[in-house]
Amino acid sequence: MRRSVLSCTAFVLACLPLLAAEPGSETKGTQPRLTASEIVEKNVAARGGLTAWRALQTLEMKGKMDAGGNNRPTIQIPGQEKPKVDLPKRPTDQVQLPFVMDLERGRKVRIEIQFNGQTAVQVYNGTQGWKLRPFLNRHQVENFTPEELKAASAQADLDGLLIDYAAKGSKVELQGVDKVDGRDAYNLKVTDKSGFSRQVWVDTQSFLEVKIEGTPRRLDGKPHAVATYLQDYRSVNGLMMPYLLITAVDGVKDREKIAIEEIVSNPKLDASKFAMPR
Repeated sequence: MRRSVLSCTAFVLACLPLLAAEPGSETKGTQPRLTASEIVEKNVAARGGLTAWRALQTLEMKGKMDAGGNNRPTIQIPGQEKPKVDLPKRPTDQVQLPFVMDLERGRKVRIEIQFNGQTAVQVYNGTQGWKLRPFLNRHQVENFTPEELKAASAQADLDGLLIDYAAKGSKVELQGVDKVDGRDAYNLKVTDKSGFSRQVWVDTQSFLEVKIEGTPRRLDGKPHAVATYLQDYRSVNGLMMPYLLITAVDGVKDREKIAIEEIVSNPKLDASKFAMPR
């Protein structure tokens, strides 16, 4: 339970990007005829068009995320110290926790998660990050660790990795065609202006993203690859967005599901949502 709650940034921010498939789940297919730029162009069109995405400044998402299960191993989050208090016993069965996530351009993210009658909060305002974790008996605001700040600053903006990639200073390279959930998908390597790279898989038929590489998680002292699968795309004011996110950690049997129930585009978000508490 604790791991799933605290790893919500990975979701999110994963938010959205919002992130390694199980060994052997992907095989190389025939080489594509399209170039990387042509694939991205078709992806942007399939998602609603560049003009419409540029007009999007804020998003609000509501839904439920998987958590719990005593049969699931606890994965230590980079930079997260072990709690100094006894935690409540995790339920045997997996449960779903309600969440609200607000996003604003500039990689601003605020996540609120309801857990055991309490609200956990995690915020990144583009330069600073803070968290409130009452479920760990920590009722004072804590700053992000250097590792958490680094991870948050590397996350994609609210429109993802491919939209307006050149304007963001990123480079996209075509790696080939892989199988993702039994379907062919273009494997694109996206490298940002700082040199950080990750892979994105785009379906060869729909041209929508179906998988995104995430930040590795440490399990049993070793990093394990992470990927998020994007499913159940729906139109939100003409923009195609996934309503189901499934995160897989290499070597972990269970997958974490995030079911989005409502998405509001361009809501008015008060600046105080992302401000550091005084």
